[in-house]
Amino acid sequence: MRDEQMAGSGGRPPARPLDDIDRDILHMLRADGRASIRSVAERVHISRANAYARINRLIDDGVIRGFSARVDQERAGQGASAYITLKIVQNSWRSVREKLQALPGATHIALVSGDFDVLLLVHTEDNRALRELVLTRLQSMEEVLSTRTLLVFEETDLQENQGLL
Repeated sequence: MRDEQMAGSGGRPPARPLDDIDRDILHMLRADGRASIRSVAERVHISRANAYARINRLIDDGVIRGFSARVDQERAGQGASAYITLKIVQNSWRSVREKLQALPGATHIALVSGDFDVLLLVHTEDNRALRELVLTRLQSMEEVLSTRTLLVFEETDLQENQGLL
């Protein structure tokens, strides 16, 4: 594969196409990341060796980026959640991303198109902590031109109930 083709994908070759079994495995692991190889194999009707090989291929291809727990933020002491939109100085994405990753409570960061440049999801202990994060931490970043805070009143995790692809 030519270097130019690999450079666009972060230096990795493109992922292989997924078949129905791969999608079933992904759906199962999204619902229960702790599922054993044996239970995955039984549910998708393949051998344990095949299930193990497929999961490893999905990891190697970067399709599966890791395994994590789904956390109820409120029960974990993070009672205030917000999406924060940011307008940033042109060409400052990399430095802004590094600073946002270091923020306490930041759980998702996306560079987007439209009326703003960055969408940030944060979870904080309460509204006072959220206010501190926005007014002191975010708005003091020299690359941040403006912010808008959208409070989250209720969340529903769709990954638990939906299929993949």
